[in-house]
Amino acid sequence: MIGLGLVLGAAALAGGFASARSFVRRRLRFVDAVQRPAAPLIAGVAATAIALPVALLPVVTVATAVAFGVGVGAGVANGRRDRTGA
Repeated sequence: MIGLGLVLGAAALAGGFASARSFVRRRLRFVDAVQRPAAPLIAGVAATAIALPVALLPVVTVATAVAFGVGVGAGVANGRRDRTGA
């Protein structure tokens, strides 16, 4: 049986990816700062830092917060790539 922590981590990864990609494609179309190479890394680290206090809950772990940060970073990178057409 798949553990609850693994399911939460996968949901955090997928949710972070989808929401960040959508936000970059819709709202940051004309923002040049998104095109910088460090933008996905900065977004991922910031998302992880924001999600870390949630790791104090019994079911959520630090790995879940990190998975959310990775999803956000990947979503920013993917949304940025979709915006430029590359």
